[in-house]
Amino acid sequence: MVQTENTNADGLHGPILICPARFHNPKMSRPRPNPSPNRNRTGHSGPARANRHTQGGGIARLDEDDLAMLLESHPEPLLLVLDGVQDPHNLGACLRNCDGAGVVAVITPRNHSCPVTETVVRVSCGAAGHIPVVSVTNLARCMERLREESGVRLVGTSDQATTGLYETDLTGPLAIVMGGEEAGLRRLTTENCDELIRIPMLGEVPCLNVSAATAVCLFEAVRQRGGFLP
Repeated sequence: MVQTENTNADGLHGPILICPARFHNPKMSRPRPNPSPNRNRTGHSGPARANRHTQGGGIARLDEDDLAMLLESHPEPLLLVLDGVQDPHNLGACLRNCDGAGVVAVITPRNHSCPVTETVVRVSCGAAGHIPVVSVTNLARCMERLREESGVRLVGTSDQATTGLYETDLTGPLAIVMGGEEAGLRRLTTENCDELIRIPMLGEVPCLNVSAATAVCLFEAVRQRGGFLP
């Protein structure tokens, strides 16, 4: 849990940087198994599960239509958008963070992103079986739809931001937008964010790993929401 009481009284914050990291892009063909094929995250069977497309081995994958149905039952969702995370260890750790923070769904672009592989499932410690991962063809268009149709505010992290994480309102319908290991947020993704923020960095190391930065942002949102996510 992030302790905002330790923030300097003068409001001084260091930069938010998502650290480039060396990674490998696995070609594994078997995504995660679904332990509960007849239920979605809300516990109800229905189209959000029935409309899933199957990948290799009969494993299901959510699309944008399924996301819209998930959001119907979550009026103030907390979402995570991952723009080009390609390391399966980072994706697995992010899913584990999301499970702990009560995230409704994780959204990733279909191309240039790590799929849910066996490594992802293992690193997530089971969270991959509980967090819907929505794969979209056009991430910028999906972000526009989230804003216009569901009233979701999109908050991205950037080293160019002037606003600190702990100065930002993270209540209400919200999507935290994180960049990939190498390039961070792409231009169109950045342009579709409603706000850009920094994580304070007070030591000598200038950046956090993407999964660590995701945890910091998500649990600050949990703190602001009083530990309760509808």
